[in-house]
Amino acid sequence: MSAPPGLVVTAPDGASVSHQTSSSLAQRLAALALIALVVGLALHNAAMAQLWDLGVRGSALDVVAAWKEALLLLGIGLAAWAVRGRPTLRTVDVLAAVYALVILVYALIPQDSLGGEATTRGELFALRHHLLPVAAYAFGRLLSERCREQSGFAAAVVLVAGGVTVIGLLDLAFVNLQAWRDSGVPGWYREQLDLRYEGLSGLPENWVYNTGDEQNPIRRLVSTFLSPLASAYALVVALIYVVSRRFRWWWGVLVVVLYAGLLYTHTRAAFGALVVGLVVLALAQRRLAPVVYAAVSVAVAALFLVAYPGIGPSTSYTPQELEFLRANAEREPGESSNPFATDESSTASHWRNLREGISTVRVHPQGYGLGNAGVVAKRTGVEIKAGESTYTELGVDAGVAGLAAFLLWNVMVLLALWRREPWVAGAFAAVLLLGLQTDVIGVHWLAVVVWAAAGIALGRPPARPALEGKIETAADPKPAATTESS
Repeated sequence: MSAPPGLVVTAPDGASVSHQTSSSLAQRLAALALIALVVGLALHNAAMAQLWDLGVRGSALDVVAAWKEALLLLGIGLAAWAVRGRPTLRTVDVLAAVYALVILVYALIPQDSLGGEATTRGELFALRHHLLPVAAYAFGRLLSERCREQSGFAAAVVLVAGGVTVIGLLDLAFVNLQAWRDSGVPGWYREQLDLRYEGLSGLPENWVYNTGDEQNPIRRLVSTFLSPLASAYALVVALIYVVSRRFRWWWGVLVVVLYAGLLYTHTRAAFGALVVGLVVLALAQRRLAPVVYAAVSVAVAALFLVAYPGIGPSTSYTPQELEFLRANAEREPGESSNPFATDESSTASHWRNLREGISTVRVHPQGYGLGNAGVVAKRTGVEIKAGESTYTELGVDAGVAGLAAFLLWNVMVLLALWRREPWVAGAFAAVLLLGLQTDVIGVHWLAVVVWAAAGIALGRPPARPALEGKIETAADPKPAATTESS
């Protein structure tokens, strides 16, 4: 039967069908790559330390450890293939490109012309470090161009956080600190990463909370991240997402579990960042509940900090560790162990590093070149011009130009997220705050998850809920007409 007048019947074109099929497959694989990064980056440190202990070391382990960069690049390539053509550009995309361009320019400037001392290896490490959030953001933006299909992105974030909590709490309950001293972790840090920790037999000193009593150091939750800070920051992101959802009893149980894990990290910066993230969430959603949760969190965290020396999982120092700690106490006398005191050792150290970093950037605004700050400088054996703070490290490596480009890009991202995805806005605000005292980009899970989530969210129209555990494919174009069977 012929089609009615005015209607055009078009036969499917083989090339078009093939193109749509390949694009759909590429998009699915890219979404799976993102989920694999969410899960894999949470396990990365523990896996690498175990491989080191099994004898996979040196260049061989470096190659294995590069899986994350390879998978990220593969995901970006797949997402770009699915989009084809040029994706829709936004102002924040241009700002991301400007920031990346500044970093690339600084990578090309000779170190001696800026007064820097970084090695070629250090420059490459720093280049990867500073561009990681841009790559994650680009991955998210490309995915958002075509994705509307269920992928489990947010579900993966929450499940990973739950796993981190359970593993971390079981570790505190059943694994002795001596087992960690005898594991591959100290050797992996010392020999593979060139990070030498002296106060805890090669383990990072922040694995325990120093109560001021030599006989009562308290362990902190480190889980598969092998870090109380990274674990805490991942839990903050997951908690903000869960609180953003409509209340169900299982969400309540999950909040309790995740918050318990957060408390046992004993990370005060994360407690504060969670409050800020919840307040931003409340403002973006125009809900009162997140503010109530924030107030409850402040009270519970304060009580927990006071009680922790008495209820936390106690451990003990070795004679060698005590010798080092006593010598260190003599070099820095008068520091308090009161978690609320401004002269508490950890707080004083963070403030001191922040002030010194700001001063360095102020007197040397052109920067020293990539590789002269933070963990990268420590790993490559050059003078650390600034440490801990994301912003001072960036100012030292890429000058005021790099710092300004990064801040402008991320402030605009935060403003754009406000009307698109409240939970991502809350998590993003929390991470930007944490950047004052921590190199948040150096926590690869955080950099990939938060900036990729931001990229996905910004592909949505304003005020449209998204990312509730899904990445959706764009609606298929409607056919010009259809014919009815006779």
